[in-house]
Amino acid sequence: MTIHPIASIFFMIAVTSGCASYETIRNDKSLFHDLGGKPGIAAIVRDTIDLAAANPVTMRHFEKIDIPDLKKIVSEQFCALTGGPCKYTGKDMAKAHKGLDLNAAEFNIFVEDLRHALDRNRISESARNRLLALLAPMKRDVLHQ
Repeated sequence: MTIHPIASIFFMIAVTSGCASYETIRNDKSLFHDLGGKPGIAAIVRDTIDLAAANPVTMRHFEKIDIPDLKKIVSEQFCALTGGPCKYTGKDMAKAHKGLDLNAAEFNIFVEDLRHALDRNRISESARNRLLALLAPMKRDVLHQ
């Protein structure tokens, strides 16, 4: 299984203040259910990757990717991170993004694509904020490689 390092770029989101702590959110098993379980997470990941792969600014990162495999591993990561029954078997974010030279514009597009996917899948504001709070700490590992 070949996983492209860009797999989790869109997980790095700056979160607004006022959210619960990272550990509190990570230990909240209801987030997995609030995102729709495995089918809901798969839809969010599918929509996000489809948007990013079609965008002229970010599509270069998807040219030599097995897109179905990418969607599978990212869904696995979301599932595990949100308290679901999955085990993430991919690389850590620093290793996965090393040498990609991702820039701020690409990063921002991934963030917007994730937000659009969350909207499209009718994810509540509460669940959205909890997910984004879990993903935000990964930003430094993705952009500074």
